[in-house]
Amino acid sequence: MATAWDYAPAPEARDIVRIQERYGLFIGGKFVEPLSGERYTTIDPAREEPLSEVAQANKADVNRAVKAARGAFEGSWSKLRPSERAKYLFRIARILQERSREFAVLESLNGGKPIRESRDVDVPLAAAHFFYYAGWADKLEYAFPNRRPRPIGVAGQIIPWNFPLLMLAWKIAPALAAGNTVVLKPAETTPLTALLFCDVLRQAELPPGVVNIVTGDGRTGAEIVAHPGVDKIAFTGSTEVGKAIQRTLAGTGKRLTLELGGKAANIVFDDAPLDQAVEGIINGIYFNQGHVCCAGSRLFVQESIYEATIAKLKRRMRTLRVGDPLDKNTDVGAINSKQQLEKIASLVQSGVEEGAEIYQPPCKLPERGYWFVPTVFTNVAQSYRIAQEEIFGPVLSVLTFRTPDEAIEKANNTPYGLSAGVWTEKGSRILAMAQRLRAGVVWANTYNRFDPASPFGGYKESGFGREGGRHGLEAYVALDDA
Repeated sequence: MATAWDYAPAPEARDIVRIQERYGLFIGGKFVEPLSGERYTTIDPAREEPLSEVAQANKADVNRAVKAARGAFEGSWSKLRPSERAKYLFRIARILQERSREFAVLESLNGGKPIRESRDVDVPLAAAHFFYYAGWADKLEYAFPNRRPRPIGVAGQIIPWNFPLLMLAWKIAPALAAGNTVVLKPAETTPLTALLFCDVLRQAELPPGVVNIVTGDGRTGAEIVAHPGVDKIAFTGSTEVGKAIQRTLAGTGKRLTLELGGKAANIVFDDAPLDQAVEGIINGIYFNQGHVCCAGSRLFVQESIYEATIAKLKRRMRTLRVGDPLDKNTDVGAINSKQQLEKIASLVQSGVEEGAEIYQPPCKLPERGYWFVPTVFTNVAQSYRIAQEEIFGPVLSVLTFRTPDEAIEKANNTPYGLSAGVWTEKGSRILAMAQRLRAGVVWANTYNRFDPASPFGGYKESGFGREGGRHGLEAYVALDDA
């Protein structure tokens, strides 16, 4: 007789973080009231309760932020000795570590992701990126041999809602290490960790104007993109918005890097360590509720092990715990917003209507908040919307293949090219597959592993440019002949 494991609630304390009732814009080293006079409410998606009122920046507010960034760039930051810049980055990294619990709780409150992920992945990796680029700040001539790197000026940075603090670190750390200043806009639904990060900048005594954070919706982002005083745009988000930004910047001479959507292939061969692969499949698609641009949302299983793989996968899905993001037992938290929940539900319905077979494990969802049961589709055709469109939710589509050539052909049959996974015991097969997969990142016998020293980025409609590693510095320097 099987024993059922019951988990007692293990909630993290909410009062570890103090959320202000209202937030202004962080410009020139201090919070200021928005010239727009507009505000909006940011909520807890697990409870549908308001957390704070946040400023909606307009054109005049963005102009103030860009002026502050330009003044800091020309006044001191770009002229500061690289070793001194490194000290500020090291301070920021250490403070993030010291306040990690506070940031983890706030990230889960505002974003809906499980506290285990915020605590063990998001915050440690954010600190690690600042540590990593602090090390590069006074070694840029080694990063670009026989060239003279110099900062490019003011960087406009627009980040998404799925990894608010981590994406902030990915953007700000290399920009500062290279000697640039920043105007950053967090996502409309998840601004709170970016606003708390302003207090980290205060603690680190970063010179005023080096980092400016303006909140708002897409209108604010559009003002940053179009502002003539911004020298470089870095955007992470949807492919649709990325294309619009590229059209806006065409012919302006501004630098641009885009990290956009994905529809990654996770490929399991018949010699793969199957239990390990199933864990990788689960992590690849249900991590952060599937709100991951590189999520392994298309699973390709070799026909000879299809039935065994699906049986193990469904058995593992029945153990996933969906619920309170602040409970340390939770595996799958809340969907980030009502709008995203409706998009997920619509695409799942299209999968049912097109003829795919749906499986959802028994799951009691909370009465309030935005939730979706972890879902897997089998009998999926390549033409189905669930196999072609980015769902950005906890939904997996399973397809089959017979040969490596067929796996490559099916995996590359997508407008995206951000990531992929390969599961096999043969090292030669891993190398051969990685060479032919049109994906910026290919994981071997693992999935969703990140390191600050490893570059990340895509091909095709997944964008261009790289973040992380030495490659992540290229977008923030001008290279003169030595």
